[in-house]
Amino acid sequence: MATWVERGLILVIVGCLLPAILVESRVRHYKFNVVLKNQTRLCSTKPIVTVNGKYPGPTIVAREDDTVLVKVVNHVQYNLSIHWHGIRQIRTGWSDGPAYITQCPIQPGQAYTYNFTLTGQRGTLFYHAHILWLRATLHGAIVILPKLGVPYPFPKPHKENVLVLGEWWKSDVEAVINEALKSGLAPNVSDAHTINGHTRPVQNCNSQELFNLHVKPGKNYMLRIINAALNEELFFKIADHHLTVVEVDATYVKPFKTDTIVISPGQTTNVILETNKKAGKYLVVVSPFMDAPIPVDNTTGLANIRYATTGLTALTTTLTAPPPINATEVANNFTDSLKALNSKDYPAKVPQQVDHSLFFAVGLGVNPCKTCVNGSRVVASINNVTFVMPTISLLQAHYSNISGVFTADFPANPPTPFNYTGNQTIANPGTSTGTRVYRLPYNATVQLVLQDTAMITPENHPFHLHGFNFFVVGRGVGNYNPKKDPKKFNLVNPVERNTIGVPSGGWTAIRFRADNPGIWFMHCHLEIHTTWGLKMAFLVDNGKGPNESLITPPKDFPKC
Repeated sequence: MATWVERGLILVIVGCLLPAILVESRVRHYKFNVVLKNQTRLCSTKPIVTVNGKYPGPTIVAREDDTVLVKVVNHVQYNLSIHWHGIRQIRTGWSDGPAYITQCPIQPGQAYTYNFTLTGQRGTLFYHAHILWLRATLHGAIVILPKLGVPYPFPKPHKENVLVLGEWWKSDVEAVINEALKSGLAPNVSDAHTINGHTRPVQNCNSQELFNLHVKPGKNYMLRIINAALNEELFFKIADHHLTVVEVDATYVKPFKTDTIVISPGQTTNVILETNKKAGKYLVVVSPFMDAPIPVDNTTGLANIRYATTGLTALTTTLTAPPPINATEVANNFTDSLKALNSKDYPAKVPQQVDHSLFFAVGLGVNPCKTCVNGSRVVASINNVTFVMPTISLLQAHYSNISGVFTADFPANPPTPFNYTGNQTIANPGTSTGTRVYRLPYNATVQLVLQDTAMITPENHPFHLHGFNFFVVGRGVGNYNPKKDPKKFNLVNPVERNTIGVPSGGWTAIRFRADNPGIWFMHCHLEIHTTWGLKMAFLVDNGKGPNESLITPPKDFPKC
């Protein structure tokens, strides 16, 4: 992957690296050709969907407050859209990317230019396809450097490297999910985990070389780690090294040391690696975290941290074991250590008062299906609503006053309260279906409690909110208690994120300010749960000020 220097920029255009540019440009132009490509280092019976033939795709590099224009040309047989995960898209919801939420997809042979400004953001984010299961291979890093002359709030690293973690299926992922939808059952799990597109040796596949990160001793390296996996939370660990966490989801945190990080699909984490060991190779392990009885790909992804040496002496490899798959304590220790930096330059602007207090019960369910294997299919819901995707984008319907596409009556609370995390002895009542959104006035403050349920089984749900960052003010095990639990909320320096895990059999409370007009998707970032309907959207009204309204759609906006 690319590295860069403090004042230089590396632009990735049509898959090529250009020399560092020392003069800051305020507009960054990229062209993404979405094509099918065979990957020689992976075992696959079919080509995969890629950006510019790269897996992972090329890294976008820009600076805080820059404008980014990405022309996406669709050369594959699928309808396509790309989401710029974590970019706030202030008033530019037309460029957010989720198909049928903020845009109609780009049809085969067509193109669309995404145009957005990185307002007040710096750090690591990523982009990915936001339709079907194409994001399994169509994804890449977004690196937002601070403004010129603005240092990091920690010692400058010697170098920076991107590490994209993913999942790999030998077969076509679209065939995997289509078969699951046909049967009504869960899809097959992946065959391997990847690190920058490299797997460990896979059964019935020729041996493949692990990804190697070459380092020099006595230096500090910043690793920009991205979980682009479809369905699995992951542990990340380097043999015999500690990591200093300095950022998550493009927001600075109070630095702390750990030997293991946990990272959910959709999350990013920046760590400082101090290369203070003797010459050799040090194993990197990436493994799943799952503390519920859910089938997962239990293979361990492998890579090497390789210290630079002189001579031809063979390097010894220092090994390490991943945490147990159900190491809840390890995951909780990491999550509980995350606190906002909350400095003068980077304050934590936590809403202290709440205008809308919402309680969302999230989880799985079973609905009738005459053609499915068991006469039923697994579904997912929020407040008992399984979301139905429209055939025209919600944002376009809202902007053009097209009726009948959605209703603005999403329930603020479960229609029938119950013992959410207790043993479910009652018959599964099934879920309602609909395309429903929750409406918010411009600049309203929101508290949202996400409560896992034990319907079928409790499970961790990493939720991503488009269009906003939010503060994670509280979390706990069991049922949320609205009288006792708010007394323990952190309203001083809670971590700020765009994606957060709801713990298995527990709850998470977040707060945000609805200061971005438009329609904004919120969904579980486990792709199977999104497919099953674990999603909804917020409609945020225009404000009254001159810069508080959604801008007009671009001329090349895709049509359904």
